[in-house]
Amino acid sequence: MELFSDILVILLLLTNLRLLSSSRLASCVQTVAIQAVLLGALVLTGATARLTLEVIGLAMSAVMVKGLLLPWLLRRAIREAQVQREIEPIIGYTPSVLIGTVLLALCFVISAPLRQATPAGATLLIPGAMFTILTGLFIIVSRRKALTQVLGYLAMENGVYTFGTALAVEEPLLVEMGVLLDVLVAVFIMGITIFHINREFDHIDTDQLSVLKD
Repeated sequence: MELFSDILVILLLLTNLRLLSSSRLASCVQTVAIQAVLLGALVLTGATARLTLEVIGLAMSAVMVKGLLLPWLLRRAIREAQVQREIEPIIGYTPSVLIGTVLLALCFVISAPLRQATPAGATLLIPGAMFTILTGLFIIVSRRKALTQVLGYLAMENGVYTFGTALAVEEPLLVEMGVLLDVLVAVFIMGITIFHINREFDHIDTDQLSVLKD
């Protein structure tokens, strides 16, 4: 089970690199959905000694909300906005991957003291969570499209979710259900905002909003 958990975290790291390297919004949405499935599996593998109906419900809710509902909403927003790619990111895709690789190495260094707080066999969980959070933050600040920034927010929240899996040993259900509710509300609000931005200005480039004048 320890080996399976490490494999899941490695796959999570690879999905982050895919987010950094892909310009296609549909591919990024698919990657976020894959992350949701991996997080659900991580919850189950991390709770083998205390596998209860609450833990199973938590894993299933993560997959349903993050892997099905939110990607469906984002695909609908992509169709409504009629945009398929992030054409001109603030930071290009090759530099983004290189920066992501550096951030990954830093996460392993910084998280070394924290690994003692994780369950036995979960040595990759903390650096994986940190890298996922940093990947989300990097996407938010380095991309122009509002839709891509929403995906960055979801990736960042997936990192917070992974932290909860690693550290919230006593009451993981309360922590994760609260996070799920917050992200669901946030994505609904972001979807409405994207729709209105696209309807009023015929684009969703957030950097152009700074030059608006009366």
